[in-house]
Amino acid sequence: MKALRTSIAAIIIAALLLTLALLVYAMLRNRPQDLPWTKLDLSQPVGMFTGRKLTGLTDDFPACRAALDKAGIRYTALPPRTEGEGCGYTDAVRFTKGGARRIGFAPADLGVSCPVAAGLAVWEWEVVQPAAQRIFGQRVAEIEHFGSYNCRRMYNREGASWSEHATADAVDIAAFRLADGTRITLIGDWAGEGKKAQFLRAVRDGGCDLFATVLSPDYNEAHRDHFHFDQAERGAMGWRACR
Repeated sequence: MKALRTSIAAIIIAALLLTLALLVYAMLRNRPQDLPWTKLDLSQPVGMFTGRKLTGLTDDFPACRAALDKAGIRYTALPPRTEGEGCGYTDAVRFTKGGARRIGFAPADLGVSCPVAAGLAVWEWEVVQPAAQRIFGQRVAEIEHFGSYNCRRMYNREGASWSEHATADAVDIAAFRLADGTRITLIGDWAGEGKKAQFLRAVRDGGCDLFATVLSPDYNEAHRDHFHFDQAERGAMGWRACR
């Protein structure tokens, strides 16, 4: 019993020391986004807890919309949708022109859950555009996608768990078009060591800090032509995937 009490005390002390260390680190570097209890600010650089906070918006549509509003992101809230067991959404949005959102999507009518939209905004600002400038010396003008909402089970297998696409909590990214018209595709440019492959790996890796699940061509054949990004609720509880 004494040994158990000693172990519990040691765990509590370690947790307190870790919290203190995080607080000192964040204060010294002026990085509130590195603290787990600070409010999410989409305009801030990516911090140690940004991904967790984004995923945590899954159950709080008002907070998610407030975060988009504060960051100057223009959007339209989509009407709730119910489509049978396991399908539908109540927190989907669609980006609109203007405001702080710069990248266009093709097709343009992309509707995603609010937490995915928030993740895409930070991904553009803090990952995609810096990588494009660093590697190509120009910005990305458009992102091509395979859509978000799709009432289906995982891999369309009967009896499988419902896909995150069934609630618009996932989006599939297929290609990028640079300002000069250069097109970068997952299906054609992932392999190799050239600039296009370097860019695709950079934006994949950066996405891992922002989404609960990131799947790429490295994962399996089904993802050979796209990135799968989702904000599954399980990510808020600590389980995350980056492959």
